[in-house]
Amino acid sequence: MTEKEKIIDRYEIESDGAKTPIKIVAEGNTRVYKIVIPKIDVATSALLDDIKDKLIRGVEIGADEMQTEDSLENLKKTFKENADAIITEELPKLDEEVRDYFVTSLLNELLGLDEIEFFLADPQLEEVVINSAKEPIRVYHKKYGWLKTNVSPKSEAKIQNYANTIARRIGREITTLNPLLDAHLLSKDRANAILSPISSKGNTITIRKFARDPWTAPDFIMNKTVSSEILALMWLAIQYELNMVVSGGTASGKTSLLNILMPFIQPNHRILSIEDTRELQLPSFLYWCPLVTREPNPEGKGEVSMLDLLVNSLRMRPDRIIMGEVRKQREAEVLFEAMHTGHSVYCTLHADTCSQTITRLTNPPVNIPHSMLDSVHMNVVMFRDRRRGIRRVFELGEFVLEEECLKSGIIKYKPNIIYSWRARDDTIPQVNEPIRLFDELEKHTGLNREEMKEEVDTKKSILDWLVQNNTRQVEEVGKMMNLYYMEKDLVVDAASKNKNPKTLLE
Repeated sequence: MTEKEKIIDRYEIESDGAKTPIKIVAEGNTRVYKIVIPKIDVATSALLDDIKDKLIRGVEIGADEMQTEDSLENLKKTFKENADAIITEELPKLDEEVRDYFVTSLLNELLGLDEIEFFLADPQLEEVVINSAKEPIRVYHKKYGWLKTNVSPKSEAKIQNYANTIARRIGREITTLNPLLDAHLLSKDRANAILSPISSKGNTITIRKFARDPWTAPDFIMNKTVSSEILALMWLAIQYELNMVVSGGTASGKTSLLNILMPFIQPNHRILSIEDTRELQLPSFLYWCPLVTREPNPEGKGEVSMLDLLVNSLRMRPDRIIMGEVRKQREAEVLFEAMHTGHSVYCTLHADTCSQTITRLTNPPVNIPHSMLDSVHMNVVMFRDRRRGIRRVFELGEFVLEEECLKSGIIKYKPNIIYSWRARDDTIPQVNEPIRLFDELEKHTGLNREEMKEEVDTKKSILDWLVQNNTRQVEEVGKMMNLYYMEKDLVVDAASKNKNPKTLLE
């Protein structure tokens, strides 16, 4: 450690069975993310280079073996066995730390994205960014925000090679004539690449990481993203098939919110999701068919758009349709038509408030008429406070008719905010009573207002019970929701007596 370096945090990440130390350090006014590389003397380094050549010559890699996660795992297993055998024979006294780092680095170089794989193995990171070969790689850490790393790409050609590797594995190309790439890795991480000279500093790659341990409703309550009271109301709305639009800015948690809400759907309902890149991770008990768009090939053929999938999904007898971001008028028209024909629909939209959501929906490029907004029963707005590094439900509201406009024969909707985040004390209090929401629920449930409030209280107590007992894994929460729909009284009784949830799940 240098005199100017101050360690802020340290932990280990695990990649292909090997552990690698990580340090977060302060160097002057900059925080740096450091992968701790074991020291290797010159003689050992030369011997390891010879072993590396033998291993590379001894393994044949077919293109089809790099297409699926299972085949890649089998290839890694074979490679590690060969590496262990050769190292044991030629360097039997090699330090275990050096051995693990050598094998992992070699695996990353031959079968992955080289040193980038270390960042992808860190669950604390959300984003990995390469700007050019002239700059160190930067990462977005869940706790510390943007950090410079101690790893730099060796050359612009190396960055382009990473982009080519990503493209080849999904049957795409990125070239000087086609310099943009939006793709996903086998790990489901989303990758975007732009080649020079379009990116004027140099070739650039941005990887948004796919959560290995998905968020669940108890997580959102524990980290104060949303209260159990609000989630209970959303649960009631989802149970009785009301439509919902989730709004918010980039990386505000829109898809994550949809992800935690989906286990509230009954297990016998058919769910279709339509996304540009697979981000939803639903419990296995749900009857779910995920659909993903496809970009056209270099000849401009083979594109499968969101609109194509949306139109086709209506022929697949869905009970619920989950759609990624609504961007175009035709997509919105088909989506709202699906709402009108009895499908329960959930979608996302870029807007910072309920009022902006109405504006975005009713103006170009989406541009649907106000009359269609009666299909939206709930609008949830997500917010990301970059300064404090938190995400919150900013507003929960509904769209109601403006009385003045109605008198003049013009249909126009305005927001009724039911819950609103208060920054001063970081709470999300209720600010207004629902107007349309309870009317819609009454139509669907036959319950009166008092009975609906009792139902919300019951659901809130179940969510609080899961939080108190740290029942947060996606499959655990999924099984509990499944059990709720099968034997509601059993779950309600267990929650009221604070029994261990695991006794019901065994």
